[in-house]
Amino acid sequence: MKVAAIARHPREQRPFMLVLGTNEIASAIATKLTEATFAVVMKHDAFPPVMRRGMSFHDSLFGELCEIEGVVGERADTLREIARIHAEPHKVAVTELHLTEIVSLRSPLVIIDARMQKHRVTPDLRGVARLTVGVGPRFEVGINCDIAIETHPAETGAIISRGITKMADGRARELGHVGRERFAYSDRDGVWHTPLDIGTQVYKGLQLGSLGDKPVRAPVDGVLRGVVRDGSRVPARVKLLEIDPRGREACWTGMDERGRAIGSGVLTTLEKLMPANQVIGPLSANDYRGMFS
Repeated sequence: MKVAAIARHPREQRPFMLVLGTNEIASAIATKLTEATFAVVMKHDAFPPVMRRGMSFHDSLFGELCEIEGVVGERADTLREIARIHAEPHKVAVTELHLTEIVSLRSPLVIIDARMQKHRVTPDLRGVARLTVGVGPRFEVGINCDIAIETHPAETGAIISRGITKMADGRARELGHVGRERFAYSDRDGVWHTPLDIGTQVYKGLQLGSLGDKPVRAPVDGVLRGVVRDGSRVPARVKLLEIDPRGREACWTGMDERGRAIGSGVLTTLEKLMPANQVIGPLSANDYRGMFS
């Protein structure tokens, strides 16, 4: 779904959106928001480590050019740099600054938590912004977010106006009829090393890297769709890499259908809530539910 840019006066300050996370889902959301003329800051979180780096703005933190559908991510280490990046309408600021430092620049209209921390307690950031959107598992409307977006394969992109999002069930959506077995996982804490980059053709059994002194091998044939950056410290039980087994249809850059659906769900939420929110201020739980009933 292509969302038209919101019409604004040339001198009007663009609404400030804060996206937590630099993974491919957070990046798809940031891309959609930027296309709709919002000023976006992405805040990096070390957990979980970013794997699908070709589909994200994550590597801009390391000085690399990251572009998704014409939107460019650029590292910002100071509030001045964020302001400079936002002067260019097709750029996203990507930062490791602390949340309190970011909000001291400008209070965000919306905070979108897209860190996808499936097994961690999710903090309640309501009150930091006028609207908080939770993306993925462990969000409950009225408890730690104002509205939520579902990421479960059965309801990807669905808007949740009451209740809790689906918990992670350990099942991976299939890609080329291959599910969980296309991933390699960490079995311990350690430093991950790999000489390979995303887009490399690999074969089952080939050593792709090592975690500490333990080799990590390709679980299936295909193309590296995602791999955690070399030299990263990773905890146990997180994804280290993903292989796309689809042959010529393999894809490891840009925005995939899942990211597009979730990004569109966030934009639909803002389209319905923001006009009323800008006029009457913060909305009640009944207001949120009424708009999506």
